[in-house]
Amino acid sequence: MNIFSTSRLTAALVAGLMFLQPHVAAAQNLFAPVMQINDRVITEYEVQQRAKFFSLLNAPGDPREAAMEQLIEERLQLGAAESQGLVLTEEQIAAGEDEFAARANLDRETFIKALAEGGVEEQTFRDFVSAGLLWREVVRTRFAGRVTVTDADIDQALSASAPRPTAVRLLFSEIILPANTPAAKATAQRRAAEISQYTTPEQFSRAARAFSASPSRARGGRLDWVEVANMQPGLAQVLLALAPGQVSKPLPIPNGIALFQLRAVEDGIAPPPSPLTVEYALYQIPGGRSPAALAEAAKLKANADTCNDLYEANRKRGTPEALEVTTAEMSEVPADIALELAKLDPGEFSDALTRGGNLALLMLCSRQVPLPEDVSREDIRKRLLDQRVQSLAKGYLEELRADAIIRKP
Repeated sequence: MNIFSTSRLTAALVAGLMFLQPHVAAAQNLFAPVMQINDRVITEYEVQQRAKFFSLLNAPGDPREAAMEQLIEERLQLGAAESQGLVLTEEQIAAGEDEFAARANLDRETFIKALAEGGVEEQTFRDFVSAGLLWREVVRTRFAGRVTVTDADIDQALSASAPRPTAVRLLFSEIILPANTPAAKATAQRRAAEISQYTTPEQFSRAARAFSASPSRARGGRLDWVEVANMQPGLAQVLLALAPGQVSKPLPIPNGIALFQLRAVEDGIAPPPSPLTVEYALYQIPGGRSPAALAEAAKLKANADTCNDLYEANRKRGTPEALEVTTAEMSEVPADIALELAKLDPGEFSDALTRGGNLALLMLCSRQVPLPEDVSREDIRKRLLDQRVQSLAKGYLEELRADAIIRKP
């Protein structure tokens, strides 16, 4: 080879290298760190890959911003997994990829092929799934046994999720006339016939203060708003048939006669009767409405938050027959008890009733609405457990982020 030829070849090689240098530099920059989280880095390539992945999934928000945010969280999560010595098997990763692909109604191989056609490497999918599985193990290991769901929690969730019709509340007044003896019953019937003809709130209020046996007599028989869904269907229908200001016909209840005056109805369509189930406790205290009996009732109310607390109080008292806990559909509950229960939230008391010369302290334990056919209480328990664990996991991730050093290299 002559010198000329050698010089031309050298020049060509130099020119070729100069042409390649920008592309080599670009490739190197693609894998350069763009963010550092403690001792872990995120590369530009990872951000671009994750952004493409999110775009293919039609994830909301800006793909690049979402990619960067999740990659930062994953680095924190991977650090937590490493500190706990957690690792995944190939079988676990494959199962996780199968589960994710199934959400798109695809098998894993077809899903990975679709990603590749969109410019997303299989490793990107693998990293995404692996990070999620490891974090799930971190959360399970860290919070196992620290979260519980009680039957009361399930009841509350059911009550909160129950559909509420537009018109759910009534405002009314009550008069409870005692009728526990033949003479009292005759007097009550005579007064009830007169009161049922009243047309003004003032008349009804004066009669309540003068004759009612209910504690509401001090307020002229006036009650606060009561949800129709919590009432006995029969009583709800009686009240909904009244116009504001009208008084109901006399309604017989155990040892008494009840009258009601409707004061207001919340706007909307009246709901149909609901097959509501209630659990309630009736705790009998000797002495009727004597000061001593009322004082004992006040002490019980101050120290009991649930019906279970009444079991303990009754055990100490040594009178097992005094406490009765009942579960029944609202339509089957005695009218006087049903009326008091409608005013209560779970855990609240009423001392308005008497039974056989005893003060009948009433406590609402729970309300239960019918479950849909495809939902069980165990389903709700699992959902509540998951929600509480996820809340703890979110707090733990925030702690990891607050303690981490996150910076651009």
